[in-house]
Amino acid sequence: MTRKPIALLLAGLLTLTAGGLPALAAPLAAASGQTVSSQIPDIAYTRFTLPNGLTVVVHEDHKAPVVAVSIWYHIGSADEPKGKTGFAHLFEHLMFSGSENHKGTYFAPFEKAGATDMNGTTWFDRTNYFETVPTTALDMALWMESDRMGHLLGAIGQKELDTQRGVVQNEKRQGENRPYGRVDENILAKTYPANHPYQHDTIGSMADLNAASLDDVKSWFHSNYGAANTTLVLAGDITVAQAREKAAKYFGDIPAGPAVARQQPWITPLAKSTRGVQHDHVSQPRIIRTWVVPQLGTDDAIQLDLASTALGGGKTSRLYQRLVYQDKLVDDVSAGISPFALASQFQIQADVKQGVDPAKVEAVVNEELKQFLAHGPTQDELDRAKVANRAGFVRGLEKVGGFGGKAVILAEGQVYRGDPGAYKKDLARSEAASIASVKAASDKWLSKGDYLLTVLPADKGFDPAAEDAKAVALGDASGRPLPKLPAKHAYSVTKSDLDRAAGVPQVTEFPALSFPALERGKLKNGIEVILAERHTIPATQVQLLFDAGYAADQGRKLGTASFTSSLMNESTRDLDSVEVAKRRQRLGAITNVGCGLDSCVASLDALNDQLQPSLTLFADIVRNPAFKPADIDRVRGQWLAGIAQEKTQPTGLALRTLPPLLYGGHHAYGIPFTGSGTESEIQALTDADLVAFQHDWLRPDNVKILVAGDTTLAQIIPQLDAVFGDWKAPATAVPKKNIAKVAAQPKPRVFLINRADAPQSLILAGLLAPSTRADNNLAIQAANGAFGGTFTSRLNMNLREDKRWAYGANSMLMDAQGQRPFLFFAPVQTDKTAESAAEVLKEARAVIGDKPLTAAEIAKVKDQRVRALPGSYETTSAVLGAISGIVQYDRPDDYVQTLKSQLEAVSPAAAEAAIKEIVQPTAMTWVIVGDLGKIEAPVRALNLGEVQVIDADGQPVK
Repeated sequence: MTRKPIALLLAGLLTLTAGGLPALAAPLAAASGQTVSSQIPDIAYTRFTLPNGLTVVVHEDHKAPVVAVSIWYHIGSADEPKGKTGFAHLFEHLMFSGSENHKGTYFAPFEKAGATDMNGTTWFDRTNYFETVPTTALDMALWMESDRMGHLLGAIGQKELDTQRGVVQNEKRQGENRPYGRVDENILAKTYPANHPYQHDTIGSMADLNAASLDDVKSWFHSNYGAANTTLVLAGDITVAQAREKAAKYFGDIPAGPAVARQQPWITPLAKSTRGVQHDHVSQPRIIRTWVVPQLGTDDAIQLDLASTALGGGKTSRLYQRLVYQDKLVDDVSAGISPFALASQFQIQADVKQGVDPAKVEAVVNEELKQFLAHGPTQDELDRAKVANRAGFVRGLEKVGGFGGKAVILAEGQVYRGDPGAYKKDLARSEAASIASVKAASDKWLSKGDYLLTVLPADKGFDPAAEDAKAVALGDASGRPLPKLPAKHAYSVTKSDLDRAAGVPQVTEFPALSFPALERGKLKNGIEVILAERHTIPATQVQLLFDAGYAADQGRKLGTASFTSSLMNESTRDLDSVEVAKRRQRLGAITNVGCGLDSCVASLDALNDQLQPSLTLFADIVRNPAFKPADIDRVRGQWLAGIAQEKTQPTGLALRTLPPLLYGGHHAYGIPFTGSGTESEIQALTDADLVAFQHDWLRPDNVKILVAGDTTLAQIIPQLDAVFGDWKAPATAVPKKNIAKVAAQPKPRVFLINRADAPQSLILAGLLAPSTRADNNLAIQAANGAFGGTFTSRLNMNLREDKRWAYGANSMLMDAQGQRPFLFFAPVQTDKTAESAAEVLKEARAVIGDKPLTAAEIAKVKDQRVRALPGSYETTSAVLGAISGIVQYDRPDDYVQTLKSQLEAVSPAAAEAAIKEIVQPTAMTWVIVGDLGKIEAPVRALNLGEVQVIDADGQPVK
């Protein structure tokens, strides 16, 4: 339910499913079970309050010349009155529309200044905005945040309201167009009474969004967005003295605003267990059981988090062991707690295997839950849960801002609990948890009533709106606590000499990039090691980079690369898959083996005090995968279910079908870009296929070892030698991949895929661009940024901000050794599908025709990329990613350090030439996924090209 004002572009496009709950902290334990460290991590902070009531929290972290600005308004969807659902989130969008002293989109000055991690979200109990900016751009950021806090309404008129209303409604359609996308709304309505603040979801109803008026906007702003209802967190390269001066300068003259009544915790467990059924365009049934449990910050919430890990936290958990491994009834099962300020949800979710009666799954869940409530977790289960959670918390401290990071931890503590350091209480509670305490909390809350929702595949002609309309929500409940006004304060404003009429402060100086110099060494067997020292947290990341990838599937069964790498995450010759997972948990380590288009990667993220045993486990995973028949059968079932899921997702469908159309079936890239292959070829895979792939591609003469973190070359080489130094290459040569050049399509083509009842259509159009290795790669990147790769790009401003037919529209480049795909991506409302496709084509023609990219557009993108550099390598993972690019695309070791001068050297003429080389409207291949009963005729009437209807496998439909 976190709402973002722009899609996460390629990351979101390729991550077809995502999830996860914020980890509560726990102590680390060694493999022996002994505690490694019980010290609670400290995020040092200073808190002060301005005379107008604004709370300011400051954390100093001078490792990079950036500051995270995180501003939290204590107002969210839980505060919305009846008939105004979705209003808090709609208002979040309106606050990106500009302010009285900065007309136009809020993003423009930040893009120019090189901001990173910039966004806004709305939740039940707060609305927040955040950005990480170069230190020299902090005044600009604070001016912008304070201008919309104190000077907003003069910039909001009917046009702005209508625009953002349309954007939000398309965001709602986009969410509901995903499989299981209507689940949250159903569960909230069935688990909380009608008069509970959490009874409706954050994005609200279409009717209420349509009813929102300009008067509503003004009233909401005046009532809730004063300084006294706000917390500002500044984390990074700033001192407390600087923070005091700047907070007073920019925010001191903003009125406190009226006192905002605080919703009070109201835990309303169901009196008895109930159940419901929902139909959707999904590939398999899903069962979700939900309990209402205590709010965040309570001891029981901490205990229940630990219980959820033991019950359903991955392969080692009880439910996974029973339902996936033993009884083979589900493809996946998980448990978790979602902690909210007034009450929380504890959920168990299971994806039922095809052909299995969901009632059998329900019975086993009941049985395992009953056993857990009777006896609680084992000591080993509890220890491993604490290790995993604490390790995740420590890793999160590396980042100052963004969706997570230290600014969020401090802001959440202050806003919800009046204490920026509240996380320490949670860590201490978790550390002190016992079998008895976890059992007691579980028995207390999970023995109460719950709501069991079963989501079933829908028949053709299914009407989701009609089904939702029939669902009867819970009635009102007695006992709702009245909201409480905060204690009275005599707030005052301070005089400001700031001349806001002068406009946004210009950022004229920018800090230099700090990036570690790469060091190189070799193991005894000749494997090259490339290191970047990064002494921020006591952890080290290791990556084995193999030149392989999905492209290595050619000549093999499609999906071999990904399937092989996935099986390498299972068992080794000496350890079964469960023991591998348990050892990872006990070490607090993260390991993974996976593939992309051109490479396969084995990665390790280890805490330094457990680095050597973590490396030993990691090497066993990489060198000695067992490919056991039982593992293959289990993963194959999950894999086939995953492919079926892809075929129910608009993005998955498009990514499966477009690449073969672009590259042709004989090219290494002419495959589904999800990497998952096809059902028939995954069914046919044998252990011999997996062994052969590993032998041919994942070998010591086809790998480089990349390292980043808290270590030195002198330290890491012997540690790596101990586990990889005796690894010998086979006698056969490494195979070659066919990534030959492909000619442009001679004429445009349009392929339609039917997704009945879809509230949106997905437009994905593709062309071929030069390799990431191309000499003019940076010019290509700059041109794409201006055309469709940034929020203020032409494509997004047209379809989102001007037409409001989409939540976001983008163009993007996927990195590749060979020709890479250049994609136009636009999920749009169904009734504007043809019009949106026409606009995409119009923009494509204009950029190479009568409306070429301007020098100002290119300069804006170049400035953004250059000025974002200091904040782009804040984390060890980001540094490791840069090394990976250096290796894969044959870049010099000082590539990152020279990026500034290289980007500055990109001329408007070079960018214009690059976009003209790529954008060829007469060669475009279109894949449009939507309800053909509503979109086929209008799309055909556009005459975009020859139209063909295909199925989910890319085959013609007669």
